[in-house]
Amino acid sequence: MVIAAVFFGLFFSLCALILLRVLRVQPIAPISTARPKVSILIAARNEEAIIERCLTSLTRLNYPPEQLEILIGDDASTDNTMGVVQRFIADKPQFKLLPIRHRLGTAKGKSNVLAHLSRAATADIFLITDADMALAPDWVQTMLAAAPAGVGVVTGATTADGSLFGRLQGLDWLFGLNIIRLLTEMGQPVTAVGNNMLVTREAYESIGGYEALAFSITEDLQLFAQIVGQGWGYRNLMDPRTLGVSVPQPTVMHLLRQRKRWMKGATRLPWQLSALFNLYGLFYMVLYWPGFLAPALIASLFTAKLVLQTLFLHITLRQVGRRETLAVLLLYELYLSVMSVAVLTYTLWPSYIQWKERRYRWAEG
Repeated sequence: MVIAAVFFGLFFSLCALILLRVLRVQPIAPISTARPKVSILIAARNEEAIIERCLTSLTRLNYPPEQLEILIGDDASTDNTMGVVQRFIADKPQFKLLPIRHRLGTAKGKSNVLAHLSRAATADIFLITDADMALAPDWVQTMLAAAPAGVGVVTGATTADGSLFGRLQGLDWLFGLNIIRLLTEMGQPVTAVGNNMLVTREAYESIGGYEALAFSITEDLQLFAQIVGQGWGYRNLMDPRTLGVSVPQPTVMHLLRQRKRWMKGATRLPWQLSALFNLYGLFYMVLYWPGFLAPALIASLFTAKLVLQTLFLHITLRQVGRRETLAVLLLYELYLSVMSVAVLTYTLWPSYIQWKERRYRWAEG
């Protein structure tokens, strides 16, 4: 009983602290009035079904087209990605398609494509996104405003939508990203997210670029760690103007493959975030340990956790200009508990990591 009291005391104290911090009114970040040239970098592999959605969102940016350089790197796609992109950009001079067919240095896969695109870019600001993202109209100037001199990397917000399964994945994105933002504001560097990221050329080149780094399948975390290690500043934003909406994973198996790759990166996360996620993951193991707690106490602790989590998600959604029904917010608890077990089991299963129809070893990089 003493162990349970210590565990749940620590758990709910941290939950209360996080909730108090997220309740603080966030100042509205100014939109940059400057309009420097920026290079938007997109690595694409077998994206024929979804990439036009991303490219369409980029044509709707509230930013002078002549100040945009949008570079799409095709990573040896085996579908018609090249054809889809070529047709879309035919009358849009700010877009350029680059076939990527050879490696630079130690880079492979997505990091190799970004290494090529960074070399081809002519601007001093890189905005990096994925082919499955749709970006907000004020994305560019809001990200720029968060990158004054000395800041090398900025991360925007991401969610997903679509079916109920997609909306639950969207809550996953926002839950994790807001925790990361809170830790960032406390001076704890955690990570950037490579589907919605700004990197200055100076910061990027200070680490030698992706071609100088040991290969990693979590290239965004690796890039962030190296840039911060060089003394550059960093920002994580929860703002509707930086919100990117991702195409959700279509099936549970696709989601498990994505999360197994993420778990590879999680082994390199700062101990503060790892400890927080581990504490959260142990909640049900301690709560339902046979004979440990009385049924009435179990019900009370479960309800308290559900209330705090739902309130956190509600506030997070409001911060990025989104809404969700109470039923879905409550259902997220079931989704989280089931997927946590499934992801852990699948991650521990001795198999390759599958990403963009390529296979990688767990120990690679």
